[in-house]
Amino acid sequence: MPSTRTKIAAAISGRAAAAKPGKASPARTPIISSVGPRGTSFANDRPKSFRLIVMSAATIGSSRSLLKSIIYISIITPMNLAAVDLNLLVAFEALMEERHVTRAAERIGLAQPSMSSALRRLRALFADELFLRAGAGMQPTEKALALAGPIGEALRQVRSALAPDLAFDPATARRRITIAATDYGDLVVVPELTRLLRMEAPNIDLAVRPLTDTTAALAKLERGELDALIGGHLPDSPRCIRHRLFEERFVCIRDAVRADRSERLSLDDYATLPHALFSAAGGDGLPSVIDALLARRGLKRRVAVTLAHVVAVPFAVAGTDLIATMAERVARRFTHLADVAVVTPPIDIPAFAIDLIHTTRAAQDPALRWFLDAVDRSSSRLRY
Repeated sequence: MPSTRTKIAAAISGRAAAAKPGKASPARTPIISSVGPRGTSFANDRPKSFRLIVMSAATIGSSRSLLKSIIYISIITPMNLAAVDLNLLVAFEALMEERHVTRAAERIGLAQPSMSSALRRLRALFADELFLRAGAGMQPTEKALALAGPIGEALRQVRSALAPDLAFDPATARRRITIAATDYGDLVVVPELTRLLRMEAPNIDLAVRPLTDTTAALAKLERGELDALIGGHLPDSPRCIRHRLFEERFVCIRDAVRADRSERLSLDDYATLPHALFSAAGGDGLPSVIDALLARRGLKRRVAVTLAHVVAVPFAVAGTDLIATMAERVARRFTHLADVAVVTPPIDIPAFAIDLIHTTRAAQDPALRWFLDAVDRSSSRLRY
């Protein structure tokens, strides 16, 4: 009777569980770093299906999700999985992350011509251009974006199933982590995180994407295109986990010369002085909370300048009569960039939380678990 391992391999490859006696197996290309950390090699004398599913009985349960992920890919592109060179999926992952043929080749240890060949084969395999030239790099097509999530998840499951007990060593590990962060996250959280990564995990590469559309970012997180989200006022999702990093409060900034007169604004000054406002979306956004607080007192402020980038605010305020209300840690950083000073607002504006959002993938990914802990540890210095 075929063993459990044989049944699993046969289920993935679509071939019979037992090969015909006396018939030599054709030579197959080994699965490169797609199935393990960089530097891990696998025996070439096994059939492809057995190189893919090398596990003990203890990992059979976790392989069910692996099967689901790989089957999902075969559903997207109806083909015989046994005929597919799974190295191409690793090439696809590298191209999706690097958006550049040469850098993608270096990432997985291939020569540039080999990566170009892999891209041609990927295009034939999926009947789509997948990546189009754009400036000095490439942009993925809609089909490539749709494939990125399931392919990335399948490769993560393969890596986890084949090396479930390997310890993660941040000092030597090579990995690329992709997150999305708000402007606040970029200015406050990421610098602390970067310092920790450079000290403890110098070979971990961090890519930070802008977090402006939270709904789209959550969808990318759930598809595996992002590893985490960092910022404030992020929506909930039943498929994601929220971790509170710290709380932030509001202060005001104004021209440093004018601020010498007082460290606290009067309510009259706050309502009558012109305000500068940051709004990436072009609307009032969070500051409408401030307007509601003023309205309760029968007051209304005038927003004289609305800016699309938060880093532009202190330069608009310096040397003018403008004031701006913003997160305290951001404001204090701006005092080193422009001639502005931090002053206390006359109204009690509610604090807001800075959160880290991720999915349950971290439970099966030692590198991602370590990274999430690194975010928490680096943020501990930012707590009041």
